[in-house]
Parts: sequence; C-alpha cells; structure tokens
Amino acid sequence: MAETGSDTRTGSDGEDAARSADRKGGPGHTVLLAVALAVPVTKVAYTVGGGAAARDVFIGMEPANWPDVLIGMVLTDPLLASVLAVVVSRVVFAAFAARGAVPVGGGVLRALQRAALTVVNPVAMGVVDACFFGPWWGLGTGLAAYALRKGVVVEYRTGRRRPHGHRADRRATAGSHGDGGYRPSRELRRVAALEQWAALGLTTLALPVLAFVAALDGQAWTSIVRCQVTDGTRTESNRLIELGRKGNGVVGWNLDTEEISNGAGCTGEESLYVREPWWRD
Repeated sequence: MAETGSDTRTGSDGEDAARSADRKGGPGHTVLLAVALAVPVTKVAYTVGGGAAARDVFIGMEPANWPDVLIGMVLTDPLLASVLAVVVSRVVFAAFAARGAVPVGGGVLRALQRAALTVVNPVAMGVVDACFFGPWWGLGTGLAAYALRKGVVVEYRTGRRRPHGHRADRRATAGSHGDGGYRPSRELRRVAALEQWAALGLTTLALPVLAFVAALDGQAWTSIVRCQVTDGTRTESNRLIELGRKGNGVVGWNLDTEEISNGAGCTGEESLYVREPWWRD
C-alpha cells in the first residue's frame, strides 16, 4: 500500500508540474522570449560588424522599430517562419488548455468547440504562411500546427493532464479517463505521445538553431537601397540598409562609409547579402 501511495503521489507531482509548465507557457515561453531578445541583436551585430556599428544602427532605428529586425528575418526565411508559427500555435494552445479552455465532456456542442479550438488557429497560420511563401509551405505549417494541438487535446480528454484548479482524487479515478470514458485509438495515443517529443524538439532545438542560422547568414533584415548621399559638397552613390524613411529620403546604415546616412533618389537592390555567412567567413 505504501508503494501504491508513493506511485500516486509521484504521478500527481508529475502531472502538476506538466500542468504548471503548460499554464506558464512551458519551455516554449522561455525560448520564444530568449529568441525575441537575443536573435535580433545578433543579426544586427553580425551584419554590420558589431560594436559601435551595431549601437549606431539600433539608435538610428529607434526603439519602436527594433521588432522590425525579427519580422524581417521571419519574412525572408520560410523554414524559420514555419517553425516559429507552429511553436507559437502550440505554446498558446497549451497555455489556454491548462486554464480549462479545452472542453472535455461529451456531446455535439463540445465536440464542435474542440474541433474549432484545434483547427482554426492552424488554418490561420497556414494561410499566412501560404501568402508569403506559397501553398506548400502553408499546408505543411497548418498540418504540423494541427498535429501538435491534437496531441494536447488527447492529453486533456484522457485525463493524463487536467486543467489548473482541477483537484480530482487520483485514487478514485485510477484507471479512468478524463472525458467520461473517452478512449482514443491506439494510433491517436501514439500521435499524442509523439506530440510531446515533437513539440519539445521544435521548441528547444529546431527554433533556436534556425533563428541563429538566420541571424548569421550575412543577409540584411530589411531592404538594401542605392541612394545619393551628400557629404558637404560631395555627392556619392552608396548602398544603404534601410532603417527608416524621412520625407522623400531614406535613413540607413551606409555600407560604404560605415555610418548612418541620409539618402535621396533611392532605388532598391535585389540582393540582401551584405557579407559572407558566418560558417563561410
């Protein structure tokens, strides 16, 4: 009996830890915050040469425009964008599920609610991805986001996880399920188990690696333009990384003089490459 009680407490502690992690966003919350802070700074520092140059760029961008670095990276890298969309979809869904957002009872209405919660966001993510990178990227992103969300639903419906505040007696419910005896198929249980590992791998490994690879690829995070830059009485044609627009001109990081410059009569350039990627440098 002592061993049974110990096992019950251990299982309860494990479920409480998992539920608490979901409610706070889990590892995904920490990784997303770290990526949002570190990756844009790394991108700018490597692209313009670091040190004083990076400080000048961030000052020239103004704090309100700092998120443009991360947005620009995502919009130029379809794999990074897709993985980020899947991770965000799963983190948000797990956080709301831990607060009781996933209906676990039977009935048509609750089934429709579960279907909507599981499907709508992945469809939206897929549509956004398809608009920027094409239908195949959108389809892959939508299906991956749906699979991870479906795994979360199965976990809560079977009672393997319970919403925050649920204090059911484990001894009374031992061997029972969280949704009135709901028993998913063996294949669905395998998918739910795989979902845990897939989510962990995408969140803690794939996303940080892809983000830092994009930060060190030597491409600018925004448009590169060729402008007429006036310095005293001399006017030259220089390449600028666009940081903002002032009137009819552009404020940008001058790749030729390595300083913030005001340019006029600007035309866009096709290539975003400023320097060799880190792994070739």
